Amino acid sequence: MPMTTNTHQRLHSTTTGRAITVAAGATSALLLWSVDTWGGIELAVRQGDTVQHVGAVAVVTAALVAGAAAWALLALLERSARRPARTFRIIASAVLLLSLAGPMAGIGLGVRLALLGLHLTVGAALIIGLPGRHCR
Repeated sequence: MPMTTNTHQRLHSTTTGRAITVAAGATSALLLWSVDTWGGIELAVRQGDTVQHVGAVAVVTAALVAGAAAWALLALLERSARRPARTFRIIASAVLLLSLAGPMAGIGLGVRLALLGLHLTVGAALIIGLPGRHCR
């Protein structure tokens, strides 16, 4: 069954909006990382006996991977769930809550708070922005 012009426009609009949301989450995280770095906070986490520095590429990559995973989850729920936006927000909020354990590996309180801020910034952008107004 061919798509109508209206359906095609709505699909294009939804796809564009979601791509912008994912990009905005990554950009916001990079901006926050920049402010933290300029403010003298060197983001680093302990991984076993080693210290891993958190750079701009890691921040953007993590945000984009999270955005792609969230988008995929939402697309799956739109095909299978009765209330996909609500279900997405519940699952994504639970995943965000679990992800907040990661920043606890940060070295020092300031680093932990900065990493928490990065997680919350990306999470909020995706949870609020991805379903948009077109999702039931």
